[in-house]
Amino acid sequence: MFKFLTRTDRPSRPSETIGVTPSNTDARALLARVAWTSGKRLDGLIQGNYQTLFRGTGLTLADIRQYAPGDDVRYIDWNVTARMQATHVREHEEDREIAAWFLIDLSASIDFGSGYVSKREVAGQTVATLGHLLQQHGNCLGAILHRGQAQFDVLAARNSRRHLLHMLQQLLTPSTQPTSQLTDLSELLWRANRIIKRRSTIFILSDFYASPGWDKALRMLSRRHDVVAIRLTDPFEQSLPEAGMLTLRDAETGEQVFVDTGDPAFRQRFDDQALEHERALIDTLTGAGVDCLELSTDEAVQDGLIRFIHERQRMIRQSSPRAHHYG
Repeated sequence: MFKFLTRTDRPSRPSETIGVTPSNTDARALLARVAWTSGKRLDGLIQGNYQTLFRGTGLTLADIRQYAPGDDVRYIDWNVTARMQATHVREHEEDREIAAWFLIDLSASIDFGSGYVSKREVAGQTVATLGHLLQQHGNCLGAILHRGQAQFDVLAARNSRRHLLHMLQQLLTPSTQPTSQLTDLSELLWRANRIIKRRSTIFILSDFYASPGWDKALRMLSRRHDVVAIRLTDPFEQSLPEAGMLTLRDAETGEQVFVDTGDPAFRQRFDDQALEHERALIDTLTGAGVDCLELSTDEAVQDGLIRFIHERQRMIRQSSPRAHHYG
């Protein structure tokens, strides 16, 4: 079956629609737009609840968990360790100043979009929105961009608007080097494990159509950092519509097939495979203790972010020992 589908007859963008592609805007315009729209709305939502969204090396105790390789031995709780007969460490709420990293999958499939917005555009809006909010609170931003080859663009964590603009411009610029193989997410995750030393909040932006075997690298990353998976999706990848005869191309391998979307059996097989991939992905993320935010090309980015923030705050309140004193 198919993993990365590109319609050869993608509709042209209406002139009145404002896009986020490098051809009709730049990083500066994108950042200004999200700061004026979604940035204001989300900043008001986060105010007062900022510390509940990130965990790290602050001074307020948030949780106690079992020791994992790479944890700082200074945070071992010896009383709990003796009582549980296993080494446990203290985990604290993050200070307001954190380091946030964006691990961005920019392989060929990121340019797919069945409508007027591509997954690359969604990724750009997401990084612009989160980056703006985090910098407003004095946080440093870093990025590792993976374009589908065995090479990476590493942008060290800094706190400046110019740095965020450079990050966005790199994200919005398509690669000029075609690939002929599936994305290897494990390379990106292992690189992050080696580069990011300080405990950070890490956002992984990808459609997660990749070669298998990246779960181990994800588990290692989530042991040391607060990791959020941002899954970029398109409606055509979830359920194939009845649209007659179409030529579909695998964006990463270049393979093309001519299919009849009017065949109910074909559409059912397609939908079943999409559901199987989604279940396997959820199992992998859940097993690594990673939260998942799903953003679709047919939905406003700010709506998905707001939904995620509400859900994460609810889960954190339920898991907090202090919640029992307010129930």
